[in-house]
Amino acid sequence: MSKPTFEQFLKQQLPRQQDQEQLPEPQRDLWQGIENAINMPDSAPRTRSPWIKLAGVAACVSAGLLSWQVIMTQPKQDTMAHMSAFFEQEKQTLLVKYEAQPALTKDWQKPLQELEEAEQAIKLALMKDPDNAALLKMLAQVYQQQLDLITKVHQPQWQQI
Repeated sequence: MSKPTFEQFLKQQLPRQQDQEQLPEPQRDLWQGIENAINMPDSAPRTRSPWIKLAGVAACVSAGLLSWQVIMTQPKQDTMAHMSAFFEQEKQTLLVKYEAQPALTKDWQKPLQELEEAEQAIKLALMKDPDNAALLKMLAQVYQQQLDLITKVHQPQWQQI
């Protein structure tokens, strides 16, 4: 038995399926109605109410004003004050921790005083320009130098791991 090709199979099956599925014929020619519907211009142009545009403009303006108010009423963060409070607390903690231990050098408070003077000078500059990233970085470095000085003076090298 030989296998029929697809074309032969299709030719054999199509008449059978058409006989089985007799679709009802339309009672009249529908193409004329379809053509008229496609070619028909809009009979009534759309009229838009000016209130729709006005409502859209009012919504945009109110959203803009609300955004502006939210942005303008946000509290400004004082980075310098937060940083100063944190490092001051760390400095006091270290001084209390090493209070009972003798210092390795006698004149360690003079460099600490110089670093505190540098801290005050940077703080004065930051009051004029509070968002200056370079000054904030310098202030953080001065604070870190103060903490490192206190730690190194009171903790001998052989006690460090």
